Amino acid sequence: MDIKERIRRSPPQAAPAPGHPRGRKGRVAVLPLSVAALVACGVLLLLLSGGSAARRGGQFLDADPAIAVPAGDGRGDLHQARSRDGGHGTMESSKVQRDKLIGGLLAPGFDEQSCLSRYQSALYRKESPHLLSTYLLERLREHEVLHKKCGPHTESYNKAIELLKSGQDIEVGDCNYLVWISYSGLGNRMLTITSAFLYAILTNRVLLVDGDKGTADLFCEPFPETSWLLPADFPINHFENFNTGSPESYGKMLKTENIRSDGSFKGPKPAFIYLHLAHDYDDYDKLFFCEHSQQHLQRIPWLILRSDNYFVPSLFLIPAYHEELMRLFPQKDAVFHHLGRYLFHPTNVVWGLITRYYDSYLAKADEKLGIQIRVFDTETGPFQYVLDQVLSCTLKENLLPKVNAQLPIVSTRKVRSKVVLITSLNSGYYERIRTMYWEHPTTNGDIISFHQPSHEEHQDSDKKMHNMKAWAEIYLLSLSDVMVTSAWSTFGYVAQGLSGLKTWLMFKPENHTAPNPPCRQVMSMEPCFHAPPFYDCKARRGTDTGKLVPHVRHCEDMSWGLKLVDTDEW
Repeated sequence: MDIKERIRRSPPQAAPAPGHPRGRKGRVAVLPLSVAALVACGVLLLLLSGGSAARRGGQFLDADPAIAVPAGDGRGDLHQARSRDGGHGTMESSKVQRDKLIGGLLAPGFDEQSCLSRYQSALYRKESPHLLSTYLLERLREHEVLHKKCGPHTESYNKAIELLKSGQDIEVGDCNYLVWISYSGLGNRMLTITSAFLYAILTNRVLLVDGDKGTADLFCEPFPETSWLLPADFPINHFENFNTGSPESYGKMLKTENIRSDGSFKGPKPAFIYLHLAHDYDDYDKLFFCEHSQQHLQRIPWLILRSDNYFVPSLFLIPAYHEELMRLFPQKDAVFHHLGRYLFHPTNVVWGLITRYYDSYLAKADEKLGIQIRVFDTETGPFQYVLDQVLSCTLKENLLPKVNAQLPIVSTRKVRSKVVLITSLNSGYYERIRTMYWEHPTTNGDIISFHQPSHEEHQDSDKKMHNMKAWAEIYLLSLSDVMVTSAWSTFGYVAQGLSGLKTWLMFKPENHTAPNPPCRQVMSMEPCFHAPPFYDCKARRGTDTGKLVPHVRHCEDMSWGLKLVDTDEW
C-alpha cells in the first residue's frame, strides 16, 4: 500500500468576527496602556501556567494536574481526571472527541448510555494505524439504511415473514435476509458473525443473528434505530436439526440434483436455503464458494447459515466479489480489524468488567504485554512444556526481561514498569511466572506485574457469565501494546484482530514437547480459515487454494488453513 499513514486535515481557521482587528483591513485597535499591561500580564501568566499542559496533547481538558498523567506516548492509556463540578465525570480530550467515531467507522446518533463502550472505547484503545477506505464507510452507511428499512418488525420484514410462512415460490425483492445461527464457542461465533456480515454486504442482505447463547448479553446493537436480533417468533424454529444432510441444505440439494446446473429447481423454488459451512461440511456444501453457486443463491430471499469458520479468505477467491472486496479493503489484512470494531461493542455489564479491571491493574504501566495461553489437551494442566514454551518465546523475543537469581533484590523508584495480562483457563501458568519475577530481580531493572482476571478451568460456552468473562478478557487482551497468542485459538484471533497488532504466535506443541522455535510473529493480523475448500471451480478439480492469489496464503499455525495478507508487505 502506497499510503501508510492517515492524511489529517487541520481544522479551518475561524473567520474573524465583525469588528475584530483582523476583520477590518488597514485598521489597528489601540488599547490604553493600563489595559494593555493587564492583557500582557494575563497572557504571560497563561503561558506560564498552561503552556506545558497545552504541549501535553493527550491530557484531558480541565484535568486535575495532581492526578492527570500525560498520554502522549501513543499507547492509548486511559487517564481519568476529576471534573470541576464534583468529580463524577470523565473529561474528554479533543482527541477523544475526534476519535469516538473511529475515523467515521461508527455511525453517530446512538443513545450513548445504552451502550457506553461504543463511544468510550477511544478512551482506552490506541488509534488504529490501519487505513479505512471511504468506500467501506459508504457501504456501511448504506447497509444501515437497508437494515432500518428491512429489519425486524418493519413493514417490509412483516411482509417477508408472511411470505416465508406461506412457503410460496418467493421472488427476491428489496429486502432479502441472511440468518446467522449461534454455534460453537465465543471466538468462533465472533469470527462467523463477521464473515456473515461481510457476505451480507456483498449480497445486499440484512443480517439477523440468532439470540441463543446470550448474544444480546454480550454485544450492543451495531445498527442505529433497529435491531440485528432475530425475533423470537421467527417461524423457522428447528435450527438444531439442520446439518450437512438436511433436505433444506444447499449442498444436499446439489447432491440430489434438486438444483440443476442452470440454477433451476426440479420442484417449487424453496422459500429458504440452509448453508452448512461448519468444519464437518462436505464437498457439495463447499461448492458455496463457487461463482455459479452464488448465482443460484441470489434468487433465494432467505438464507440461513451455520458455521464455526472464518470463511472470509474464500470470499476473496470468488471472482464476482473480487473487485468489490478490493475497494472495501485496499489493506487486505484489515478485514476483521475494521468489521470487528464496527460490530462488537461490549454491553454495559461487560464494559464494567473491562473498565474496572483495566483501571485497577493495567492503566498506569509504561507497557502492556498480553499473553493468551490455550492448551488443546484433554488432561488437566498446568503442563511444564507449555510453561517452557511461553517463557522461551517471551524471553527470546525480548518481550519479557530475564531474571537474575544471583543478584539481591534492590528496590528503586526510577524504573520502567511493565504489566503482563495473562488469559488462560488454568491459573498455574500465571502463578509460576508471577512467582519467578517476584522472587528474582530483572536484569534490566524493570518492575513486572502479572494479572489474570479469571481461571474458569474448562470452557463452558453455554454459561452466561463464562461468556461475559471471556469477552471481557478478549477485549482487555486487545488493549495490549504487544501480544502473544496460541496457535489454533479463535479467542486469540479475535483479540489480535481487534488490537490491530501482528502478534507473536506460539506454535502448537506436539508430543508434550515445546516446539523450537517456540513462536514467530504473524504475517498478518487476520484470523485463519481452518477448514477451507481445496477446489478449482472453473477447472472442476482439486487445487491448492492458498496459491491462487497473492493475498490469500496458508496460515502460520495450520498448514492447510487460509488467511489474508497484505501483499505490499509480504
